[in-house]
Amino acid sequence: MLPTPSLASFDYVKPASPQEVTKLLLKSNGAARLFMGGTDVFVRMRDGFFAPQFLIDVKRLPGMTAIKFGKRAGLAIGAGVDMNTIARHPAVAENYPLLVQAIEAVASYQLRTRATMGGNLCNASPAADTAPAALVLGANLVVHGRRGERVVPIEKFFVGPGKTAMKPGEFLLRIEIPPQPAQRGAVGKYLKLGRNAHGDLAIVGVAVLGYPDKKAKSGFAFRIALASVAPTPIRVPSAEKILSASAITPEIIEAAADAAMETAKPIDDVRSSAEYRKAMVRALTKRGVMEVWEAMKGSGVFHG
Repeated sequence: MLPTPSLASFDYVKPASPQEVTKLLLKSNGAARLFMGGTDVFVRMRDGFFAPQFLIDVKRLPGMTAIKFGKRAGLAIGAGVDMNTIARHPAVAENYPLLVQAIEAVASYQLRTRATMGGNLCNASPAADTAPAALVLGANLVVHGRRGERVVPIEKFFVGPGKTAMKPGEFLLRIEIPPQPAQRGAVGKYLKLGRNAHGDLAIVGVAVLGYPDKKAKSGFAFRIALASVAPTPIRVPSAEKILSASAITPEIIEAAADAAMETAKPIDDVRSSAEYRKAMVRALTKRGVMEVWEAMKGSGVFHG
C-alpha cells in the first residue's frame, strides 16, 4: 500500500495589515511561506520540497481580492484574486482579452478557482502562462516591504528560475496593467504547446500583441514574449523590431519567427528537447504573428 501524503505541522497566521506581514516574514528568517490560493504551496509541502514553520494567509488583506479598472488608470488586480474571477471580469474580457487567453491556458478550470495570477508570477517559473501576457501588456508589480510599497516593472521582476526581484520581507500586493496602446485596434494572442491538450505545463508559450503605431515604418508595433525556453520568461525585441521596420509580408513574419527562435535558450528536460523547443518557438511565433496580423487587417485598423 502506498503511503498517504501528509503535511508537516505548521502555524497558520492571519495578519491584519501589510506591515504585519512584512514583520512576520523578516522575523521568521525564511521559516514562513505566504498563502493565497494554495495550489502550489500545499503541493510542495506535501512533496517535501519545504516545510514552513509559519503559513501566512494574506488573502484577506485590504485590496488583495479586488479588481479595479479605469480607462486612464488601467487595470489593477489584487494578488489574491483567483484566476477564474479575473477571466470572467467584464473589464478584463473587454480590454485585456490576451490576459484571459493566458489564464485559460493554466491547468484546469477547477484549479483556477483557487489559483491566483499573483502566485503564478511570484513562483517565477520559466513556464508560467500568465508571465508572457504580463510582459507584452507592460505590467507593473506593486510589492510591500519594510519601506512600504514599491513598483517593480515586470521586465525586472524575474531574475532566475524560481527567483524574483522581491527583497526580504517583501510580498506582492497587486498587479497593475496600463491602458493598452491603440486600445481599440490592439490584438493579442497566446499560444501554448504542452504534452496534452489541458492542464500541462508549457513546453513552449508565446504571447503576441500587435497594434497600430504611426511611428513604425510598417505602421504597426508588435510585442512578443516567450515562456519555458529560457531561465525566465522573456521578451523578443529582435523580432519586434523586424515587424516594425518594414511592410509586413510573409517573408518579414518568417524573419521575425527566426529571430524569436534564435533568442530562445531552452534546455533539455523530461518534457522536451531544447532542439524541439526552438523549432516550436519558431512555429508558434509565426502562427501567432500571422493570426494577430490577419485579425488587425480584418478589424479595419489596416490601411495598407
